[in-house]
Amino acid sequence: MTEAQDRSSARAHASGVTALAQVPPTLEIASGADQSGVRLYNERLLLSLVRRFGPLSKIEVARLTGLSVQSTSAIMNRLQAEGLLKREAPLRGRVGQPTIPMSLNPDGAYSLGLKIGRRSCDLVLVDFRGGVRARAHRTFAFPTPEGVLDFVREAQPALLQSMTEAQRRRIAGLGVAQPFQMWTWEAEIGAPDGAMSSWREFDIGRELAAVLPYPVTLCNDATAACAAEFFFGQGWRNRDFLYFSLGAFIGGGVVLDGALRIGRTGNTGAIGSMPVAARTGAHGAQQLIACASIYQLERRLAKAGVDASTIWATPDAWADFGPPLDAWVEETAEALAYASVAAISIIDFEAIVIDGEMPATLRERIVRRTAEVFETLDRRGLSDVTITAGTIGADAGAIGGAALPLVKAFARDREVLLKEVVPQTG
Repeated sequence: MTEAQDRSSARAHASGVTALAQVPPTLEIASGADQSGVRLYNERLLLSLVRRFGPLSKIEVARLTGLSVQSTSAIMNRLQAEGLLKREAPLRGRVGQPTIPMSLNPDGAYSLGLKIGRRSCDLVLVDFRGGVRARAHRTFAFPTPEGVLDFVREAQPALLQSMTEAQRRRIAGLGVAQPFQMWTWEAEIGAPDGAMSSWREFDIGRELAAVLPYPVTLCNDATAACAAEFFFGQGWRNRDFLYFSLGAFIGGGVVLDGALRIGRTGNTGAIGSMPVAARTGAHGAQQLIACASIYQLERRLAKAGVDASTIWATPDAWADFGPPLDAWVEETAEALAYASVAAISIIDFEAIVIDGEMPATLRERIVRRTAEVFETLDRRGLSDVTITAGTIGADAGAIGGAALPLVKAFARDREVLLKEVVPQTG
């Protein structure tokens, strides 16, 4: 086996996506009315492989897909001509002609992502590789439809000002990551009674489409954060994982069989509503959202007379919050550990991924403590699972929103069971 073949085989094995190599042979030879569909399928398949594994040569792609080298070469040349792939430096030092790996061209496509949070809004411009080219951030006491629209109107021109007209034509769309039924959490947010009721009838997709000249895709905020980890982070290394997103309110996402699942109503992974055992001294059970959300830390800090503003203003760099933070970490880790055991008793996940709107050092601390508590719980009859940190961080929601238009335009259909989702209003 050549070095290139060995590298391809190792990549396929490590990914756990052996189904990718089992492309039906009819795909190469289909003709007539099916030809355009075959071409689109193969193009998306190749782009997905390069996105997951990094630069690949034509020989490596042929081995991973089962397509002939001739067909692979034609597809990759076409994708390069369209600006979606670019050549990397030749790999020399081998017998025969040097191989030329190809990677995603970051300027091949762009997307906008809007994350609507309970305490802040983020708008990002993302390139084809998931790199953030520009961003805008705004904090508020609580979100209102008018405030969000004003933010987008003001922030969007600045995000695009450095782009050429040709680059702007490559913007695939706007993806919106927002909590569903935001009006039901007024008390937890601290908003006045009725202040958020206007979200009930507000059609965020239609209103944003009137502001921006791009197609709009909606998604639950935590599911979008999971999408960011799956498509741009390290989530693809696991075919099945449960994702915890620690924001103002905790949320989640689910990846099964190498596909992001959104569910019948777009609400798969609503782990904030999962009941968990109350802490020692309390009675009964409570929802995970009540003991593993950042708003609970905010309340602890307010009670201790500590300024909590850096939580929302600079989510990557909090102040030193001392004992209130320590107590919140302990409560959060305990709740996440119990929730993880409950989750793997239903689905045999390979991994539990924990990320959130917080400094990386704090995320690692929560992951480490969650794993410690997890090891102490009764897990008889359950398979082992890896508890690990996410790799995107505080921008996961916004980047995940931006991923949605790129996924719709360039990913294989089976990678994300995505449809036009209308936030629930009842």
